[in-house]
Amino acid sequence: VLHRLGMLSDDVRRTLLVASAGARPTLSLLLAAGRENAEAETAQAARLGLLTTEQEGPAVRFAHPLISAALYAEAPAQDRRAAHAALSTAASDPIERARHLALATTGTDPDVAARLAGAAALARDRGAPSVAASLGLLAARHTPVGATPGPDDRRLQAAEDAITAGEVELARDIAHEVLTRATVPAERVRAWMVVIESAGQALGEVDAVFPQVLVDAGEDPKLLALVHYQLAWRGLVVEGDFSEARTEAAHAAELAATAGDRRTELMALSFQASTETLMGHPNAPTTIKRALKEPQDPYVACHHNGAGAARFRWLLMSDQLPEARSTITALLREVQRRGMVESEVHFQRFLAETELRSGHCGRALDLARESLRLARDSGIGLGASAMLASLAEASGGDVDRALELAGEAAERAEEDGDQMYLSRALAACGYAQLVAGDAAGTVRSLRRVRELEAGLGITDPARGRWQSDLAEALVRIGEPGEAQELIDVSRAHALRLGRESVLAVLDRSEALVRAARGDQEAALSQLTSVQDRLAKLGYGLEEARAAFALARLRTRRPGPTSYDEAARLFRRCRALPWLRQVDAAAAAEPEDEAVDAPRDPALDALEGLAAMERQVAALVMEGATNREIAARLYISVKTVEATLTRVYRKLGIRSRVDIVRLAAGRRAK
Repeated sequence: VLHRLGMLSDDVRRTLLVASAGARPTLSLLLAAGRENAEAETAQAARLGLLTTEQEGPAVRFAHPLISAALYAEAPAQDRRAAHAALSTAASDPIERARHLALATTGTDPDVAARLAGAAALARDRGAPSVAASLGLLAARHTPVGATPGPDDRRLQAAEDAITAGEVELARDIAHEVLTRATVPAERVRAWMVVIESAGQALGEVDAVFPQVLVDAGEDPKLLALVHYQLAWRGLVVEGDFSEARTEAAHAAELAATAGDRRTELMALSFQASTETLMGHPNAPTTIKRALKEPQDPYVACHHNGAGAARFRWLLMSDQLPEARSTITALLREVQRRGMVESEVHFQRFLAETELRSGHCGRALDLARESLRLARDSGIGLGASAMLASLAEASGGDVDRALELAGEAAERAEEDGDQMYLSRALAACGYAQLVAGDAAGTVRSLRRVRELEAGLGITDPARGRWQSDLAEALVRIGEPGEAQELIDVSRAHALRLGRESVLAVLDRSEALVRAARGDQEAALSQLTSVQDRLAKLGYGLEEARAAFALARLRTRRPGPTSYDEAARLFRRCRALPWLRQVDAAAAAEPEDEAVDAPRDPALDALEGLAAMERQVAALVMEGATNREIAARLYISVKTVEATLTRVYRKLGIRSRVDIVRLAAGRRAK
């Protein structure tokens, strides 16, 4: 590459240097940067294989990134600065112009620093916090000592932008650098806040910070409000004490109001509202209203710990699923526009949880997997995303994967000392164990959840919704007395808080207790009512589980039974693990000896297929196309094609025509 570059004239090299320094170089940009013969010079470079010829569009592209990198690295520093100086006036985008101005300038310059800070603010407004962080660091580099705002003030703004962008290691490094020399209390507290924020759920790792930051805050109510807001999080995550967290949050809100710091006041009120909601505290609705009062702060309004998120949690726990969905969808759209990565991770998860409650298991699985992917990419919210992905996998995907993810979430919560998410992770594990048929494992996991939540002070059964799963598992292992006791305690809290869906699923579990005690008629009547109530509330998966329980109880009575309704409802939810349970239960039904009807040859041939394969084959027999099958089973067309390939192999046939022949009772050719 260097040999070929050496064949260029000085003018051509300068033109290509400008191109290598530009973000999106074009002929018009090169001309505007003063390269008058850009067209002829780029043509010469293209003949030497250094540039690629664009058939469409005006872009100037290097044949390989190494060519651009080598050209820029080999250029003298003054030539590079000259290229950036030319681009600082030629580039059309103000952010790009400011970046080039910084790279063309040596030493401190207040005007350059101001332009860079303005460009960082523009990038922040455009939803590019990572760009804002890099521009903020450039602004700090060019800010003279003693200026207002000072260089460290701009560094801390860059660190806060890095937190928003999910670049927590960069943010932490900037904050620690500032702390090595900062003496102003406001700067030190602000830097400590970045250190604490960058720890995420692992607040135990920065526990030693709090005494120092309290000393730095002194008697300043604005600084103390910031500290007590973080102490509220410490109370929840490290101590596992909702009451302490609520008290600290309320104190932070009061201090912030005294200091006129509306942003911190709203964040503290939002946190207080969330803790009260999870605790089942009667003041929760009032606190949410206070957090939503004007004037609002746009950042807080869409933050994952802000007022909008607190309202969403209340809606979800209060069975207002359509409004919860519209609220979280709007919040997700806004944080994506703003580039708020951490909030996006959480809101993807919140939306997945909403869809799971609504019985849209396929949609929930897609969202949960995306949240987990984002969490892994950014290193943010991994435990919480793994927990929700486990619930989604157990409902609509792979149960073994669900158990694996629940274990990962629990392990991460244990490592972080996070009692709040440990209980959620264990609840997900218990649910996956129940779907897998491991009732004893479910009981072990969920008994521990019960102990953890009692210690945390959580009384609202709508928070984790594990109580009915534990009761069902207790019935399965022969402990109906303990199951009824759990149902009674949980029902009292659900009645106090008006949690209609929780009451319905508790009644479903109570019906199983009644059946275990021999009261079949009462159990059947209760389950019929439960299924209807859950359908009206919009809890599709729970409705299907009630239908499944109803079908199972009916098998104990004389006369024909059918799992068709449960299968239909689970199929509508795309709850594949539950569908497999229905298939297994139906297959285990004893045949009616009084009826000696001839067997359908098609059914004989399909007997050895898996559940999904039988469903696809049956729809082919009805004449459905692959696209129609995909729509009816809530799967992709590619999944249909792959399933059919397995069906052909297992049945020893070659095409869908042969499946239709089976349906007609003819021998496959």
